[in-house]
Formats: sequence, structure tokens, C-alpha cells
Amino acid sequence: MKIDIIIATLLISVCAPRLCTAQTTAQQPMVLDTIYANEYKNVALFFPEPIRQGITGADNFVFTYNRDKEQYFGLLQAKPGKESNLLVINRDGSIFSYLIRYRAVLDRLNYFVPISKSIGNEKPLVEKVSKVVDNAPKIGNNVYHYAKFCSYLLDRKRRISRARKGNQGILLHVENLVFDKEELYFVIEIENRSSLDYDLNFLNLSVQTRSKGKRKSLQTLWEKPVYVHNLPTKVAAGQHIKMVYVVPKFSISKERRVLLELNEKNGERNIALKLSHRFINNPN
Repeated sequence: MKIDIIIATLLISVCAPRLCTAQTTAQQPMVLDTIYANEYKNVALFFPEPIRQGITGADNFVFTYNRDKEQYFGLLQAKPGKESNLLVINRDGSIFSYLIRYRAVLDRLNYFVPISKSIGNEKPLVEKVSKVVDNAPKIGNNVYHYAKFCSYLLDRKRRISRARKGNQGILLHVENLVFDKEELYFVIEIENRSSLDYDLNFLNLSVQTRSKGKRKSLQTLWEKPVYVHNLPTKVAAGQHIKMVYVVPKFSISKERRVLLELNEKNGERNIALKLSHRFINNPN
């Protein structure tokens, strides 16, 4: 009997430290990534599965996503204030959590979130773990395809279009318009020939319709891009930067035109480049 008690005591003394170590490890706090945003630019987050729900912890942060038709990306904006957090749940139940902070100058506007960044799932995965891994390449059907095709267009170095306009040393040029699958790709170049850096406030794409009759006016419909590739925050003096705007395919009548608006932050070197229906309706 005494021998049994001694053996039990030894087993407890050996196993107890290991149990404590495992418990301590499991309770270590999770370190969350931080995403910065401001009120002037949209910070885009692309997820491996469509977004079902997105919530911020404070009113000075806004996370917008398509609630009617689930999509893979959402847009984050912020106003000055205390830091908060962002919680996003994908269609498959994957949960993503981030710290979010305000920053006046942003050095990153696009985040491509892999499934490995998920902090868990709202329902037990068990047999679905392998399925989630298998589904990771699905992002290639959307964002991955956009990014790859945009890189290809920028590497071609072909200037097909002469659509351009300048203002005080700043030149806005639409080099090419390409149709692929269900989208139009606007290959755009901003060139800074001045001696001052150009801080970009926004670059918008819209369709304008001229109303008929004696009282002529313009109606504007904004074309929201599904993907933006290589959008800069600054174009240094003497440099040029090329980017690609991807929008759902469309065509326009001769009474309509596309307007590409480049706006300078804290400046007046703004450009409004008009594109005719002939250009829009005949992409490459």
C-alpha cells in the first residue's frame, strides 16, 4: 500500500509541471496586426472568402462592404480618435480580428488577407479544416486574377491611347483600355514634371450624361472600381507612376462620356480628363 502511494506521488510531481506549462502556453495573449486608415482614402481588405459581417468598435471608424451581395473585399475609413478594433466574419465562419488606428499619412492601401490570419471559426471545423485549406486558392478567381492581369498590363509598356491632359506640370494619361472577362481595365499614368511632389487626394471615375432640352445639365454616375492596382499616395517631383483601375464592363452612348478626375491633396493642380464613347466602346 505504501509503495502505491509513493508511486502516485512521484507521478504527480513529474506530470504537474508539464500541465502547468501547457496551461500557461494556451493562455498567452494573441498579438493582433494593426491596420491604419484615414478619412481621405479607402483602405481595401481582401479576404479569402466573401464577407458576411464586419464590425468596428468605435464610431470614428467605418468598415463598408456589400451587404446585399457577398463580396471578397471591404473598405475601411477613419477619423481622428482613439484606436479601436475590427472584427470580420467570412461566409465560411472564419474570424479575422485587427487593431485599427488613425494615421494622416498612409503607406499601404491594400491588404490581401490569407486564411492563415484567421483567429478561429464561429463553428467547430473538425472535418472542415482540410476543406478550408483546399479553398484558399479560390481567391485566384477574383482578386488574384485582377492583380496578375494588372501586372501583365503594366509590364507590356504599350501606349495605345492618346487620352491625356495636364495642369501645372502634372500630366494625367490613360495609356490603354482593355476588356477581359467581365471587367474593363483602365491603364493610367500620372507624371509629375514639376519641381514639387504631388500628394494624391483621390482619383475618381464617373459617367456623365448630358440632358436634352433648353435647360442642359450634367448627371453624374460614379463607377466604383472592383479593384485598384498600384494606386499611389504621392508622386515625387520628376517621377511618373502607372496604375490600373478595374471596373465592371459597360458601354455608353454618344450623349454620354466618362470623366476621370485627379485631385491634389491641399493643392489646386486638379485634372478632369474626358473620355468619349468611342474610346470606351472600343477597348483592346
